[in-house]
Amino acid sequence: MSELDETRDWVERAVIGLNLCPFAKAPQIKGLVRYVISKTKSTETLLKTLSEQLLYLQSTAPLICETVLIVHPKALTDFLDYNDFLDDADSLLERLDLDGTFQIASFHPDYQFAGSEADDISNYTNRSPYPMLHILREASVDKALQGYDDPDAAADAIVLRNQETLQKLGKEGWSKLWE
Repeated sequence: MSELDETRDWVERAVIGLNLCPFAKAPQIKGLVRYVISKTKSTETLLKTLSEQLLYLQSTAPLICETVLIVHPKALTDFLDYNDFLDDADSLLERLDLDGTFQIASFHPDYQFAGSEADDISNYTNRSPYPMLHILREASVDKALQGYDDPDAAADAIVLRNQETLQKLGKEGWSKLWE
């Protein structure tokens, strides 16, 4: 299975199937998710790819492309290096004057929340088959949270609900999901 197929499978089974992102299903069904596979090992080249995709998304209507997933299986395979790179990604948003227009969500095969143990099942909410950067439109996130009295509290509640979902599923359930 190709990196693209594995990533799409992960989006379908985990992100949408477990409802880890309640806003992911519609763009996926409508074909509004752009998948970019980067074969680079270089963080500089990956940053350039991120810049290109940010500018692409900025110039493209949401009805054509809602969101971009940059999958980079050969770059930043070490989670700590990947985590450090996220500061560079946020700096890029600021340099391009796109902070507040887009946000970057992070996914990695070894994702680990601060303060958690490496084998904590809650980390699986952000564990993907490959390292990837997910570019989200702030306006779309705001719109998705519009029905909530307190959008920040709603976002936090989604994170907690996801962690509870994974706790109930357990590692055995997670493994069965991929059989």
